[in-house]
Amino acid sequence: MKVLYNGKIITLDKDRPYIENGAIAIDDGVIFDVGTTQQITSKYKDAELYDLENRYVIPGFINTHMHLYSTFARGFGFGGASPYSFKEILEQIWWKLDKLLISEEEIYYSALMPAIEGLKSGTTTIIDHHASFGLIDGSLDIVENALRDVGIRGVLAFETSDRWGKELSEQSIRENERYIKKEKDRDFFNALFGLHASFTLSDETLERVSSIANSLNVGFHIHVAEGIEDVESALKVSNKRTVERLKDFGILKKDTLAIHCININDVEIDILNETHTTVIHNPESNMNNGVGVAPILEMDRKGILIGLGTDGYTPSMIESVKVAYILPKLHYKDPRVGSDLARRMLFENNASVANRFFNKIVGVIKEGAYADLVVLDYNPPTPLNEDNFFFHLIFGIRENSVRDVFVHGRLLVKDQKLTHIDEIEVSRKSQEIAKNFWRRF
Repeated sequence: MKVLYNGKIITLDKDRPYIENGAIAIDDGVIFDVGTTQQITSKYKDAELYDLENRYVIPGFINTHMHLYSTFARGFGFGGASPYSFKEILEQIWWKLDKLLISEEEIYYSALMPAIEGLKSGTTTIIDHHASFGLIDGSLDIVENALRDVGIRGVLAFETSDRWGKELSEQSIRENERYIKKEKDRDFFNALFGLHASFTLSDETLERVSSIANSLNVGFHIHVAEGIEDVESALKVSNKRTVERLKDFGILKKDTLAIHCININDVEIDILNETHTTVIHNPESNMNNGVGVAPILEMDRKGILIGLGTDGYTPSMIESVKVAYILPKLHYKDPRVGSDLARRMLFENNASVANRFFNKIVGVIKEGAYADLVVLDYNPPTPLNEDNFFFHLIFGIRENSVRDVFVHGRLLVKDQKLTHIDEIEVSRKSQEIAKNFWRRF
């Protein structure tokens, strides 16, 4: 047993949200007990002790939509391409990139690097949406291996799409089906059925994947109405809008993650609510692609569960929530809106999403939860407690405040450095692989 003591514990547990001089007892990767330092240290006298040195401790962050495979786009000029529409961004950059991922090494390092960066910024669980149409079979195992080597939890899916023809579409379906059926360590890994978006999926494919997913009792991970092209395509092929079309094929349901949901109307919001579909908001990526602002306040008022992701734009949930906090204020021209929703997305809703997939719960410091913990090196200029911690996170805490990170009770980051991976060597190797990848691009 290990005891972390002498810390200020932000538990995110409604029954006991804050412990001023707290301690956490950990056994076999799980939080065994939580209380004051005096209570816990006197109770478990033979435990290995770890002094938190009066620092703040919070649960590990959860990223509910990520594209780890997009890593090798960082810093690349894309040959002077200057796409002016969302579809051109996909065609000239992302679809070209994922078709050129052809080796295990490329997939592994493109997942390894952002997983490391995410961990160092406090992210301990990632729900990833993978695409590598140059190497489909077994690709989710490669991503899993990267996350396992970093030491974090993952929910994986392959982006099924008809955009590269029937043969590759079939392979992408089979890869999802294979990985969903694969026996996995449910303490660390699970699966969703990945789909790209309505406008790259035929009726035949939607019907097929719906049947397979229902037989496997699994939900979908799909982009929904991100760009206006998704709406236009749905209207053209079905005379219905995107959400309506997906509903007809049974894609929308409780365990489905509908990513983005920007270009939707009130009827579609009602459908998302009625089907108990979860929406994942990705504010930075949406802004970068110029696709618009999701109607998150309207969806929230309807009772839709809205999570927060990064869509590959950044590995940092701290960065993402800061933008999620300010964007509604600008968009709605009202400084009063969006604050509480941003807090709930990060601290409550993301945990609700992730807790569907693992044997025990994440996103909270309480008995029985996984011991995924972030120790913050933050000395606030004003008082900090359970009521105002979120605002300290928005206005004061940054990635460099993350000092130590525990996942499953293992100390993986200490003093802002990985304890189990040579970061310099990994970076060197990744750059070498990326250079060869860029030559093909």
